[in-house]
Amino acid sequence: MEWENQTILVEFFLKGLSGHPRLELLFFVLIFLMYVVILLGNGTLILISILDPHLHTPMYFFLGNLSFLDICYTTTSIPSTLVNLLSERKTISLSGCAVQMFLGLAMGTTECVLLGMMAFDRYVAICNPLRYAIIMSKDAYVPMAVGSWFAGIVNSAVQTTFVVQLPFCRNNVINHFSCEILAVMKMACADISGNEFIMLVATILFTLMPLLLIIISYSLIISSILKIHSSKGRSKAFSTCSAHLTVVIIFYGTILSMYMKPKSKETFNSDDLDATNKIISMFYGVMTPMLNPLIYSLRNKDVKEAVKHLLNRRFFSK
Repeated sequence: MEWENQTILVEFFLKGLSGHPRLELLFFVLIFLMYVVILLGNGTLILISILDPHLHTPMYFFLGNLSFLDICYTTTSIPSTLVNLLSERKTISLSGCAVQMFLGLAMGTTECVLLGMMAFDRYVAICNPLRYAIIMSKDAYVPMAVGSWFAGIVNSAVQTTFVVQLPFCRNNVINHFSCEILAVMKMACADISGNEFIMLVATILFTLMPLLLIIISYSLIISSILKIHSSKGRSKAFSTCSAHLTVVIIFYGTILSMYMKPKSKETFNSDDLDATNKIISMFYGVMTPMLNPLIYSLRNKDVKEAVKHLLNRRFFSK
């Protein structure tokens, strides 16, 4: 290919909902409110997991990491999305785009691996309760959490490094609210088969393998629960993992619905379909972090009691 007469791009245009000014204002308000809920909900979970001694267990250590992860993940994308919705200048530099890609991919990968670790924790708690304290000791669950973060950072660093080394000299319009790595990669004026292979391997290792661990863990958990004779015992055992299972279903369900759905054919209202797809993608990145603390607080007696204790302590201390 000859690129001599082409200009190497130094910034990208984030299309977002350009052309839909009324929707931009509406979704600015909605996303801002949801972001506030995310910060308050996940911040509360982090606070009680630190302050309440009854929650100093592997499960709540993982939950605190998940809440911190959700805050980091949304903070990498929501503030810039809010600016994008109101600003007339919707550009982002190549370096800014690289940072956004790195942080978003690192947080997403870490969450996949962390959910797998949490599934293993629930498996040990239900299927090997007498050995739980030994298997899930601090020497085990802390490295498991650290390993999740390390996997996310390494995967993101490798993929982002290979993407930013690509030459971008064609269309600079990213048809999204933020720098989504696949959308950026497809704009390169070079062969991206190597990048696609790296992405495929990373998806298998850090998305599908944790999902396989979750499926195996819950298959064994369900089998163990069904062997319990009393209905009260079965209900109690299931309640210890129902919140995590709900979060897993929502998280992986939205991923599958977004990335495995068939592509819509071009129609006379393709612009409307395009806007709808972007809105769904945007809410995917917001809804799960917002629902996580609600699910864990509504379906977990320990969390509800810890929140009440924290509120009562603050109220009576005044």
